[in-house]
Amino acid sequence: MTAPANDTLTLLLIEDDAGDAFLVEELLGEADDPPKIIWVRSLAESRVRLTEDVHCVLVDLSLPDATGLEALEQVLSMAPHAAVLVLTGLNDTHVGAAAVAAGAQDFLVKQDVEARLLARAIRYSIERKRADLAQRRLVEAELLTKENSRLERGLLPIPVLAPGSLDHQARYLPGRRRALLAGDFWDTVQTADGAVHVVVGDVCGHGPDEAALGVALRIAWRTLVLSGHTGNDLLRTLDSVLRLERKSAEIFTTLCIATIDPALDHVRMHVVGHPPPLLIRDGVIEVVPGTPSGPPLGIFQDVEWLELEVPLGGEWSILLYTDGLIEATVGGGPDLLGTEGLLNLVREQGGIQLDRLIERVIELNRDALSDDLATVLISRSERR
Repeated sequence: MTAPANDTLTLLLIEDDAGDAFLVEELLGEADDPPKIIWVRSLAESRVRLTEDVHCVLVDLSLPDATGLEALEQVLSMAPHAAVLVLTGLNDTHVGAAAVAAGAQDFLVKQDVEARLLARAIRYSIERKRADLAQRRLVEAELLTKENSRLERGLLPIPVLAPGSLDHQARYLPGRRRALLAGDFWDTVQTADGAVHVVVGDVCGHGPDEAALGVALRIAWRTLVLSGHTGNDLLRTLDSVLRLERKSAEIFTTLCIATIDPALDHVRMHVVGHPPPLLIRDGVIEVVPGTPSGPPLGIFQDVEWLELEVPLGGEWSILLYTDGLIEATVGGGPDLLGTEGLLNLVREQGGIQLDRLIERVIELNRDALSDDLATVLISRSERR
């Protein structure tokens, strides 16, 4: 018989007949590697002896305190980790089929059992149980993955923007494999006065904790905007939320917030330790001047972030992004794309074509981006 590595196979025999129990011990004693057999006479006794060390349970269906499938069902509930093999004097194929359907790994009739058959049945039962447990864990993992995906998808932002006011595009690429959420975040909200508010942020680090913190900050930002908060008032509250929600004092967050006025021809920005946005106005492609406004959130107390006021005119585009876009390598080497490299790519395109821009960055990197990426492109044309 085969036992787990560096372990002796342990069997629990539930049998009230001493002669039958002796026969089982004699048959299994002929094996090359005889198992350790624990013999009990009833289900009540088995409850005490049925530990995690037991690999297989051999149970008779005629016991003093339970009979038939009732006895089997009690054993299955007591031993979810162990293989269960019915060894009974009931030579009934219907009972055997019902026992296997109920969860037993095998069904043997005492009169038909000999040493090799019994040893083989026990070995196969243990392997079937291992396969069943592995399949169950796989199904549970798949269900958990699907549930997490639905949860993460529900936490992604849906922009609130009046139709026909502006062109709006956003792209979100988590660096973690098989993840929908990352520490990077973005959101867009147009308030009742017609002003358009945009945020793009980046929680330092990678993983589910950072993703959860990013979601908390995004929702806090949207709540504050809808409550009428802007500028340093909003940033100080976000800084407090970050300090309360982060797992360690080393966690900080960079972000860029922009408020486009109701006339859509002027924007106020705060670039908080974050890569500077790109701006196209009057055909000129440039980095928003005057950046940054100050340090990231979560580092210094009582910070005043500088507000940047930028006239836009009638036709313009603003690209807000996280550093995943500019920290891609060039040609797979040590050099990073950087802000200047991003500007050159936009100039080569003659404007910002968001999907093509990201594709081009990935091409230059010669591999999928390892860092998280969040981008928002918001534009106004004179036609509008």
